[in-house]
Amino acid sequence: MQVPGGSVSVRHPAHHHARRRITLRAYTATTTRILRQLAADHRSVAMILLVPVLVITLMYFMFQDVPTRPGAPSPFNTACLILLGLFPLFVMFLITSITMQRERASGTLERILTTPLRRLDLLAAYGTAFSIAAAAQAIVACSVSFLLLGFETQGSWVWVFVIAVINAVLGVGLGLLASAFARTEFQAVQFMPVFIVPQLLLAGIIVPRAQMPGWLEWISNVMPASYALEALQQVAAHPELTHIAVRDIVIVLGFALLALGLAAATLRRRTP
Repeated sequence: MQVPGGSVSVRHPAHHHARRRITLRAYTATTTRILRQLAADHRSVAMILLVPVLVITLMYFMFQDVPTRPGAPSPFNTACLILLGLFPLFVMFLITSITMQRERASGTLERILTTPLRRLDLLAAYGTAFSIAAAAQAIVACSVSFLLLGFETQGSWVWVFVIAVINAVLGVGLGLLASAFARTEFQAVQFMPVFIVPQLLLAGIIVPRAQMPGWLEWISNVMPASYALEALQQVAAHPELTHIAVRDIVIVLGFALLALGLAAATLRRRTP
């Protein structure tokens, strides 16, 4: 708009809305592309859908003849609960970190970032795509465990499924964050001992957190896997969802969103 002595730039509301529509369209297209790319990678599909089921089935036969104390959960129930809840964290971290590094090395990420799609939208697209894959994994693993292998919990299986998906989203966020510091796919895999292994060791799987030395217990209290496992244990032991389980689910979800936010802040277009 021209005025005496100069001009003033006025953004028409239609321009703002068009930009929002373009961003949404690019986000949807990116999510669809990632899902198609993932579906075309048969090894990744097998790792997401088949590996958890095979590991859980193997655990079932391993514990089939192990005696159970009266009133105590069966060893298989305990092991299956951990695998259903925490396996998605491990798998999604691995697949996401490798996929993002591959996108960066091939130049795909740089081309995507020249579009109206913002960094946070891009990571949201990755989070959405891999969350859908995680949901498929949880559906298959939970169906086999509950319907075929006799896995039981006092609480609803729905909450086991929900916690598994949230853990997968956490794995996606951590994988995206780790990929920002990796130069190759091999280096992305090497970050697993840094991001994942300490969480599995200190979550209370091997030694209850209350029995750890004080400084280790303090470290475990700031790791999201500790709260994920506690939420699963609450679902396994109580018919109704307890306030502890709700608190733990919210904490894990908060960690997942924080990881995605940090990944957006550290996202690079290409590998140096």
